[in-house]
Amino acid sequence: MIRKMSQVILMIAVMVAFTAFSPYAMAQDDKVKAPPTTKGQMKEGGKEMGKAGKSMGSNVKHGRIARGGKHFGKHVAHGSKNIAKGTATGAKEVGHETASGAKKVGRGTKKVAKKTGHAIKKAVTP
Repeated sequence: MIRKMSQVILMIAVMVAFTAFSPYAMAQDDKVKAPPTTKGQMKEGGKEMGKAGKSMGSNVKHGRIARGGKHFGKHVAHGSKNIAKGTATGAKEVGHETASGAKKVGRGTKKVAKKTGHAIKKAVTP
C-alpha cells in the first residue's frame, strides 16, 4: 500500500514538473529568419520566371490571352524584384571585399614607397 502511494505521488510530481517546465523548453525555438542570401534570391527569381512562362502558357492554351499576359507580368515583376535584390547584395559583398583588398594593397605600396624614398635619400646624400 505504501509503495503504491509513493508511486502515485511520484507520478503526480513528475506530471507537475513536466507541465511547469515545458513552456520554458518551447521558448528556445528560433522564430527569427536569417536574411536571404544572394544565391537564394537569384534562385527564387529564376523560379518565379519559370512560373511566369508556365502560367501564361496554360492561360493561352485555354484561350485566356489577356489573363495570361496579366499573370505573366505579375510573375516577371516578382522575379525581377528577387533578382534585383540578389544583385544588390552581391554587389555589396564584392564592394566590401574590394575595399579590404585595396586597403591591403595601399598599405603595401606605402611601405615600398617609404623604402624607396629612404634608399634614394641615402644614394643622393653622401
